[in-house]
Amino acid sequence: MARLSATKVKALKKPGRYGDGAGLFLVIRPSGSKSWVQRIVVDGKRRDLGLGGFPALGLKEARERAAANRIDIATGGNPVTTRRKVTAPTFENMAERYITVNTPRWRHWKTSANWMQCFERYAFPVIGALPINRIERGLVLQVLEPIWTVKPAIARKLRQRIRAVFGYAMAHGHIESNPAGEAIDAALPSMPAVKAHFRALPYEAVGDCLKMVEASNASLPVKCCFAFTVLTATRSGEARGATWDEVDLESATWTIPGDRMKAGHEHRVPLSQQALEVLRVALPMRNDSNLIFPSTRTMRPLSDMALTKLLRDLGMAGKATVHGFRTSFKTWCMEQTNTPWAVGEAALAHTLGNSTEAAYARSDLFQKRRSLMQEWADFVYRNVSSQ
Repeated sequence: MARLSATKVKALKKPGRYGDGAGLFLVIRPSGSKSWVQRIVVDGKRRDLGLGGFPALGLKEARERAAANRIDIATGGNPVTTRRKVTAPTFENMAERYITVNTPRWRHWKTSANWMQCFERYAFPVIGALPINRIERGLVLQVLEPIWTVKPAIARKLRQRIRAVFGYAMAHGHIESNPAGEAIDAALPSMPAVKAHFRALPYEAVGDCLKMVEASNASLPVKCCFAFTVLTATRSGEARGATWDEVDLESATWTIPGDRMKAGHEHRVPLSQQALEVLRVALPMRNDSNLIFPSTRTMRPLSDMALTKLLRDLGMAGKATVHGFRTSFKTWCMEQTNTPWAVGEAALAHTLGNSTEAAYARSDLFQKRRSLMQEWADFVYRNVSSQ
């Protein structure tokens, strides 16, 4: 095979593979870019190793790099592994790449920020600046052990996220095993799988709570949003993000698109007369954001802490969470009505049973839910103390 010359390397234009001998090739892609590739055999396996692009890496330098790799192989080394060690990104770099890639599929825009804040507080100070392939299990334990029993919920989530980043690094060939995987289980104390339930008011007290909210000094958007959330038994985020385009006042129906629902499916909410009255009160607040309950300071939805702060200001935070009012509604359904279980679950936008059951339950039980939501609103406002 005739060897290449510096002049020929520069003059070649046609896409293809041009050999220089001893396993070194110049590769020209259809785009016109040129790069150097060395064919090597390591552990009985043949593979192509990229050396660099031309003209940044000239013919002389490419030959020198290829020769060094041949010497490395002859003395028992592995240029692939050596190169990987040199070029491996840091844990922080890999975490940023993982978050960037996954942000489009995460349902909420704050998820990316939460991941990064978690890493910045707990992981980056210990392993952030280290190359991903130099982080061993002991270093991962240094991140987790200080909070494993003190902040178990955060520690669990942090481990899952660290493990995901290492899994991403494995997929890209930077590491061979996951140091945050099952191998560290024995070093971490087991945690009881205790599910913390949302604090919830007895359903008899919901009316008095709404009365307190109405008399509070909270802003009108906050007061209206809170009442609307309780009356529709929806999640806080669904109500805070509600827009006027989603509401049909004539048919008294609020249709929440799937991309704003936890289960990812469109959900129709029948509106009681009381819920419609809340919307009438909110109508003068309508602005270019088209949000039903816009923040008074920005054109964005109310923050996720706005309704929680309201409960805190009323001295109710120790007794109930905003999400807990869904529990109040469901308990009322079971104890004060003859509502079938499936209707109550549909009102909460819960998936009905397993995938087989859901396949047969095609109806969203809308008409039955309309009667139920009106009955709930009537009950709430009927149970208000005279004090």
